[in-house]
Amino acid sequence: MVTLQEIAQFAQMGAENLGIKKYDIYGSKVDDSEVEVFQGEPKQVQASNRSSVIVRVWNDNHQVGVTTTTDVDPKGLELALKTAQEASYFGVKDNAPDFSPLATAETVNLDRTISPQAPISELIDKLLGAEKAVLEGHEAIESVPYNGLGQQEVERFYLNSEGAKRQDARSYASIYLYTKTEQEGKKPRSAGAYRISSGVSSLDVDNCLKEAIEKTISHLDYQPIKTGKYTVVFSPRAFLSLLGAFSNLFNAQSVLDKQSLSTPESIGTQIAVSNFCLCDDALHPDNIGAETFDSEGTPTGRVELITNGVLKNFLHSTITAKRMNARPTGNGNIGAKVTVSPHFYHVFSSGGADSSYSLENAENVVLIDNLQALHAGVNSLQGSFSLPFDGWLVNGPDKVSVDSATVAGDFLSLLKSIVYIEPREEITPGGISPRVWVEGLSITGE
Repeated sequence: MVTLQEIAQFAQMGAENLGIKKYDIYGSKVDDSEVEVFQGEPKQVQASNRSSVIVRVWNDNHQVGVTTTTDVDPKGLELALKTAQEASYFGVKDNAPDFSPLATAETVNLDRTISPQAPISELIDKLLGAEKAVLEGHEAIESVPYNGLGQQEVERFYLNSEGAKRQDARSYASIYLYTKTEQEGKKPRSAGAYRISSGVSSLDVDNCLKEAIEKTISHLDYQPIKTGKYTVVFSPRAFLSLLGAFSNLFNAQSVLDKQSLSTPESIGTQIAVSNFCLCDDALHPDNIGAETFDSEGTPTGRVELITNGVLKNFLHSTITAKRMNARPTGNGNIGAKVTVSPHFYHVFSSGGADSSYSLENAENVVLIDNLQALHAGVNSLQGSFSLPFDGWLVNGPDKVSVDSATVAGDFLSLLKSIVYIEPREEITPGGISPRVWVEGLSITGE
């Protein structure tokens, strides 16, 4: 196994041989395995060991060339440096990438344990047992057509010619179970659950299958819903998925490309209710896949996006930060083009809302558990959405599954129509959020 120090030495020797003064290198290695089962038999088993190294070289005209390689031995790195050097003369001259000004700043030491990879046979046995338990959970559950149990170990590094050297590693495992029912005279119904942890041994399989069973049963006795305006309660997963569909709102690259609901002048404006807060918190304790630096070498951390309803910051790479006179936020991804993406959303309330809202005494409230067709039902440049959903019509203790229906609205209007943000937060793969109550959304029944 080649160490970071050795890679840095190989790169320095190659650069000296080629007369290269400025370069940086980002690399990652991923070991993963995943299994799927169907009706008591393994359906698919896959494993891979992938590595990728991105090399960037700057010439004397401050143009940058980019190439990729999988060889980190002296010859492989020198060849990659040479290729990137040649490519640099075709690089852009305007708004060219540069080193992150924070590439040598201190990063947080997460002090986490890397869980050992479990044997494939153990993954299969665990998933077969989970499938069997779900099928026995109710006579109407005919199959678990979508399921998976996987594990992944990731190692990453960044270095540059000015002495920056960073590396981190993480591991995680996940399971998902998605059911399908068959009942005479009724439509098939489905529901799912998902869990993630640092390793297979700590994965909460029991509660995952329990949730999948309970949700499936709750959808069996479904009823149509009348078309109209409703107060809608978004589950944490549903709200974060909708937020992610409109992530251009906070993406500085999208703002500069005029592909966003925001403009540079939007910073400091009120875009949500006064108690709504949102952060991109890469190092949140509940973020199993936390990364301590981005692929530009910038340390990650907590970025306040919306505070008390006011848009405070965008997510930046080094390029967007320079163009907008801001600091890089650790959200850059290098490649042929530097892009920007979030890490781990955290939605919460700053307080001051009416806490009398409760599903226990709700009347004619729609609880949305899962949004569907986000790829087709969202117009991210106009802010509009019209999406099918899985959910229930809630009237006090009565919770009736909603037959085919869609929820529609405008995302910026939605942020200003939030009437309650519950205090209890839940962890999802994309972030952490409570349930969020929004009034006046359009529900269209079948």
